[in-house]
Amino acid sequence: MSNPADKRMAAPGISRSKAEAVNAAETRELYKKREPIYPKLAHGKFRFVKWVILALALGVYYLIPFLRWDRGPGAPDQAVLVDFAHGRFYFFFIEIWPQEIYYITGLLIMAALGLFLASALFGRVWCGYACPQTVWTDLFIMVERLFEGDRNARMKLDRAPWSLNKAWRKVGKHAVWLAIAFATGGAWILYFHDAWDTLAHFFAGTAEPSAYVFAGVLTFTTYTRAGTMREQVCTYMCPWPRIQAAMTDRDALNVTYRVDRGEPRGAHKKDDSWDNRGDCIDCKQCVAVCPMGIDIRDGAQLECIQCALCIDACDDVMGKVGRPTGLITYETDDNVDRYVAGEKPVYRFFRPRTMVYAVSLAIVSALMLGALLTRTELELNSQRDRNPNYVRLSDGSVRNGYTVNVINKANASRVMSLAVEGDPAIGVRILGVEAASPDEILIGPDRSQDYVVYLTLPADAIDGPREEIAFRVTDTVTGESATTPSMLITGAE
Repeated sequence: MSNPADKRMAAPGISRSKAEAVNAAETRELYKKREPIYPKLAHGKFRFVKWVILALALGVYYLIPFLRWDRGPGAPDQAVLVDFAHGRFYFFFIEIWPQEIYYITGLLIMAALGLFLASALFGRVWCGYACPQTVWTDLFIMVERLFEGDRNARMKLDRAPWSLNKAWRKVGKHAVWLAIAFATGGAWILYFHDAWDTLAHFFAGTAEPSAYVFAGVLTFTTYTRAGTMREQVCTYMCPWPRIQAAMTDRDALNVTYRVDRGEPRGAHKKDDSWDNRGDCIDCKQCVAVCPMGIDIRDGAQLECIQCALCIDACDDVMGKVGRPTGLITYETDDNVDRYVAGEKPVYRFFRPRTMVYAVSLAIVSALMLGALLTRTELELNSQRDRNPNYVRLSDGSVRNGYTVNVINKANASRVMSLAVEGDPAIGVRILGVEAASPDEILIGPDRSQDYVVYLTLPADAIDGPREEIAFRVTDTVTGESATTPSMLITGAE
């Protein structure tokens, strides 16, 4: 007669988990109430990498708004600031103006190409390690373990009737979740206003209504998505699992079950031979640690976020039963087929798909770097008045009006000389100038200033219906200049 205890053991010293792949596409029902997933704490190199990335990502997100960067008098000293009120985006020594939004576009293109390249090489590595949904869910599960214990303890607590012990653990867990969610929402608004001032006004009740609205919305979304929805966000809400299929191929490294090594699977008894059987002892530890509630042995699945925790769990088991690690590993689909056929693996990191992504990323990065290196601190634009199109004066001369916009991106006031390139007979008059010379203008630091300029062409210099001209401003100290083309209308036949 068999011992019931033997059925609970996958191998000597290795208990068989009762974990089921409750989120597998084949078993879940679309309209069924969510079945909770209780991921077991994994130990290993990939879990360590995830802890490091979690600490770095959360540290950057929560602490960056408090970093200072001296930009001179009158300028904000927050290192990273999206200043909608004044139309600026500050990133340490870089200051982006509204007309330079193409820098943001370039960064987004670089991020997209980088994500495409990473997916083509390593599958859903973004989802498994750096996605905010993954990072905050990991943090919330860590808090859950602190209050309720690991997988078996949490399941036992949920099945138990309500008691004082269960109540304080549940209340404490949700209180900390809410605190983290509030800190997440609160940190977000600090990127749009000075962090220290915003904190003071926020808790004094004198902040802008939008600050409370956005903090509340992000508190709610963080609490629900990382605390209660978790894998459902990745399975149902996120479009990336579906898009990623177009970014990868059979040469991409994915978290894979080595079916050539693992099958046929089954429990292994002490002193039994490993001949004519697979290395998988069907302990289901890979299922127990999976935060998505799937079984990696079922093959490639949309639900898998490639977090590699199943690799850590399986490697630990393989070490205990004396078998080689890597039964679950990062591997390509083609190499799995090669293993089955008894062939050696081949890794093709340089292939048309990855080269297109890498070259495109390099080109965009070079363009962005070149644009930043050649970026000037002076810009000039002009708009000719069209009502009236021109004015003919009593002496026969013609006058045109213009609005000239000068942008000084430097952190100091500058005196500029304004000149008109074209017919030397053109007279220039600047209204409201505040400089020593009538052809000079004074513009403050980090400012965009409009000036009304009148150009007059004498009657004896008119030789056509229009004159091609250009405005030029030159810094009287540094010599830096900017030019913008325009036109002078004479009305001559």
